[in-house]
Amino acid sequence: MKIEDKIIASAIHAVKNLYGQEISESQVQLEKTKKEFQGHLTWVVFPLLRFSRKGPEQTAQEIGEYLKQNEPAIADYNVIKGFLNLTVSSACWIELLNEIHSDAQYGITEANENSPLVMIEYSSPNTNKPLHLGHVRNNLLGHALANIVKANGNKVVKTNIVNDRGIHICKSMLAWLKYGEGETPESSGKKGDHLIGDYYVAFDKHFKAEVKELAAQYMAEGLNAEEAEEKAKAESPLMKEAREMLVKWEANDPEVRALWEKMNNWVYAGFDETYKMMGVGFDKIYYESQTYLEGKEKVEEGLQKGFFYRKEDGSVWADLTAEGLDHKLLLRGDGTSVYMTQDIGTAKLRFQDYPIDKMIYVVGNEQNYHFQVLSILLDKLGFEWGKDLVHFSYGMVELPEGKMKSREGTVVDADDLMEEMINTAKETSRELGKLDGLTQEEADNIARMVGLGALKYFILKVDARKNMTFNPKESIDFNGNTGPFIQYTHARICSVLRKAQEAGVNIPEQLTADIQLSEKEEALIQMLAEFPAVIKQAGIDYSPSGIAKYCYELVKEYNQFYHDYSILREENETVKTFRLSLSANVAKVVRTGMDLLGIEVPERM
Repeated sequence: MKIEDKIIASAIHAVKNLYGQEISESQVQLEKTKKEFQGHLTWVVFPLLRFSRKGPEQTAQEIGEYLKQNEPAIADYNVIKGFLNLTVSSACWIELLNEIHSDAQYGITEANENSPLVMIEYSSPNTNKPLHLGHVRNNLLGHALANIVKANGNKVVKTNIVNDRGIHICKSMLAWLKYGEGETPESSGKKGDHLIGDYYVAFDKHFKAEVKELAAQYMAEGLNAEEAEEKAKAESPLMKEAREMLVKWEANDPEVRALWEKMNNWVYAGFDETYKMMGVGFDKIYYESQTYLEGKEKVEEGLQKGFFYRKEDGSVWADLTAEGLDHKLLLRGDGTSVYMTQDIGTAKLRFQDYPIDKMIYVVGNEQNYHFQVLSILLDKLGFEWGKDLVHFSYGMVELPEGKMKSREGTVVDADDLMEEMINTAKETSRELGKLDGLTQEEADNIARMVGLGALKYFILKVDARKNMTFNPKESIDFNGNTGPFIQYTHARICSVLRKAQEAGVNIPEQLTADIQLSEKEEALIQMLAEFPAVIKQAGIDYSPSGIAKYCYELVKEYNQFYHDYSILREENETVKTFRLSLSANVAKVVRTGMDLLGIEVPERM
C-alpha cells in the first residue's frame, strides 16, 4: 500500500473522530512538501474549517497530533498557517524501498490482451535524400513516445510512411541519368541515401543555372526581373523533363519504374543503417506508392456519398467551412493525388491491418492544419479513430548557425552528426581520463553510448512543442543537464556496487527497518516513489521531456547524497547495506527512465 494511501485513510478517520464529519479521498489532497519546509507531504486544511469551526492553525495542529498518535507512518508534523507538513517515518521509507527493490519492472505497466492498441507513425522520410537533423528529432521523439505509451500498459505498433513517389523523387532520378555516369553505392563507396541526395542537390544546381540563363534572355526581350524568373521556371527544360518522368511513373512506364525501384533500394539500405545506429525501428512500413491509389478510391467513395464535390476542371474538393476551415483540394484536375489523399489511403490500409484504438502522428508543427483537416475527413469517411487522432506536433530544430535547406545541401546529415558526436565523446572522455584501463572495444562502445546519449538526451529534454537549437558541444558536457552527466552517475553507482560485491558485501532482499534515515536518504526514496506517476504523466501529456527532467533531478539528488555520505566506508553494516540498496535502486530507475528515452547507460566509464 502506498504511503499516501495509508495517510489518506488515516486522515479521513481523523476528520471523523475530531469533527464528526465524513470526507472523501478526493478531499485529502496531499502534495510534496516544498524544499524550504520540513516534512515530506503537505495537506492544506483550509477546506476543513467549515467542519472544525476553528482557525486554520488550530485545525492543522489537531489533525497533525491525531495522525502522529494514530498513524505509524507519521513520525512528526509541523504547521505553517493552514498548511500541515507531515514527516513520514524512516521505517515507512525503508518498507517502501524494499517494495521498489523487489519489483524488477518497477514503474512499468505491462499490456494484456484487452489493452488498447495505439499506432504511432514517425520518421516519414523522402527517398530523394538522406535523413537529416530534423528527422533525428522526429525519430527520437517517435521512438521515445512509443516506449512511454507501451510502459503505460498499451499495445503499440510503430509505423513509418515512406514518401517514395512524386516530383522530388523524379528530380534525383533525372539528375542521376543525366550526370551520374552509372555511379552506384558500390562504385562510389557512398551510402545509397547519400548518393541519391547528392543528385537531388545536383538537379537544383543545374535547374537554377538554367533558370538564370533563361531569365536573362526573357529580360532582354523586355520582361521585368520577376516576370522573367517566373517564366524561366515554367519553361525550364529540366523541370519539364522531371514532370514528364512523373507522368511516365504514374502510367507505369517499365523503364522509369525499374530505375525508380533500383534507386529507392539504394536509399532503403542507407536508411536501415541510419536507423540501426540511431537505435530506432518499426513494426510496419507503408509506402506512398502503395497507398495513394487507395486514397483516391476513398475520395471517389466520399464523392459518391456527397461528402466532397468536383469542380469544372475535374478536381475534387472538401468543403470544410462548416467546421470553420476552408475548401481543401483532394484530387487535382488531372487525377493525381495530394498528400491528403495519400494519408487517407494509408489510414485505410492501417485500419485493415490493425484494430487501431488510437492513432498518433509524430509530425512537425508546420503540418498542424493538415492534421486538423485529416481528422475531420477520416471521421467523415467512417474511421472510428479519425476524430480522436493525435497529431504529436513538435517544433523545428536548428543549429547555432541557423536553418537548413536540403535542396542546397546545407542540411546536417544524420549519419555525419552521429559520427561527429561519437568522435567528440571519445576525445572528451579521453581528456577526462574516463576511458583509462578499458580495452579498445570497451572504449569504442562507451564512446558510442555517450555520444549518442548526449545527442538523444539534448533533443528529448526539450519540450517537444518548442523550437530548439541543437548545440553539439554543449550536449556532450559531463556536468549539468546532459546525457553524459546522467550516464556517468549510473556508471559511478555500478562501480560502487561492484566494489561492494568484491568485498563480499551483498544487498539483502529485505532491509531491516531499525535505522534512522537522513533527510537526503528519505528525499531520494521519495523521488524513487514518484517514478510510476512520472511515467503515467508522460503518457498523458505525450511528453518524453518529463522523463528526461525526472532522470536529471534524480541523479542530481543522488550525487549530493554520494558527496555527503559514506557508502563502502560506513562502519555500521545495516546502514551500509541500506545505502547500497538505495544506490542500486537509483541505478535501476535511471536505467529504466533512460531506456524509455532510447538511451543506453554504461556500467563503466
